[in-house]
Amino acid sequence: MPQMQLAILLGMTVALGPLALDAYLPAFPTIAREFGTENADVGLTLSAYVATLGLAQLVGGPLSDRYGRQRILFSGLALFAGSALMVAQAGSLTEMLAWRASQGVGGALCAVSVPALVRDQAEGADSARLFGLIGLIMFIAPAAAPSIGTLLLTISGWQTIFVMLAGYAVLLALLLHFALFRRLTPRQRDRTPVHTLVTNYLLVLRHPATMRFIALQALAFSAMLVFITNASFIYQEWFGLSSTLFSGLFAANIGAMAVFSLVNRRLLLHFQGVILLRVYVFIQATAIALLVACALAGAPYWAVAACIIVATGCMGALVPNNMANALEFFPRLGGTASAMLGASQFTVAGLISAGSAAISGGSLVPIVLVMAACSTGCVLLAAGAPAAVKRAKEMAV
Repeated sequence: MPQMQLAILLGMTVALGPLALDAYLPAFPTIAREFGTENADVGLTLSAYVATLGLAQLVGGPLSDRYGRQRILFSGLALFAGSALMVAQAGSLTEMLAWRASQGVGGALCAVSVPALVRDQAEGADSARLFGLIGLIMFIAPAAAPSIGTLLLTISGWQTIFVMLAGYAVLLALLLHFALFRRLTPRQRDRTPVHTLVTNYLLVLRHPATMRFIALQALAFSAMLVFITNASFIYQEWFGLSSTLFSGLFAANIGAMAVFSLVNRRLLLHFQGVILLRVYVFIQATAIALLVACALAGAPYWAVAACIIVATGCMGALVPNNMANALEFFPRLGGTASAMLGASQFTVAGLISAGSAAISGGSLVPIVLVMAACSTGCVLLAAGAPAAVKRAKEMAV
């Protein structure tokens, strides 16, 4: 299958996650009023989704290695759509939390299948470039998601946002069935005993280079999710911006990610992905350090937004390079390695983002300090990444 067509279909699949995360952000104040609670409490529904999105990948990844990407992916789409419809029927925050967690399980089965499909089709720099191309296509979703949510909120209630998510999952299932899996050469399934679905994780856990990249991505994604979880508070409450301006600033983050991704695809023709990864981590850390300074100095919203845009923009190049390096050493266990990556990323990020909402105390400073702590960990891991990859390749020979 041509790389562009594969990237479009997989990008649309990956977009399911950002849509589920970002489309209802403008509705946080409305949901809080309807359920008689605070914005921070509504933010827990995002954390619940992200946490189960991570944990369920530990099951979905090995199952996709053994039973095939298509079966697991379609099961995830069905559960995601059904849960989205139930969220729309929720009559309390507790019900919403439960069904968002269920929706996260469905999202996990989808999320873990995409990196595994990429690893089935490409490796090395080709894998990083394909991940980058998927990211470029996927960026349309988070850029448009808050605006779509605002539009649906204006036309109808917040429940319509989740009905839209269910419809997107059904449409995606039809496209993947007819345009992808009917044309994609199926990989040979893993026929080893069922108990290896668990023991294969030991192979990943014992690989120091892979675990370095898994930890790095978990912390980098945590920094971004802390912002996403608190975005409504930062822009709409702290700075008092309108929902329209909030959506525009959020879209600017995605635009920056797309720019970084395009530049990264060019640079991969001349430099190793692991070297570029270290550069992006350092740029992100600098932007977050400036963000902390802005928060402490009480800077205006545009200065804070500029730092956030650069910091989140780096993810457009950081993630493709990091994922390619993390999965490089497991060509036959792409689903398992992808599951470990996704589970760590979303579980750690979900817990950290929930903690940030709990300790914010109605102030911007604690939020950006949590982001800075995550970024510092990324710098420490990225500093030794090139040497770690070199050692791993020497040991594999």
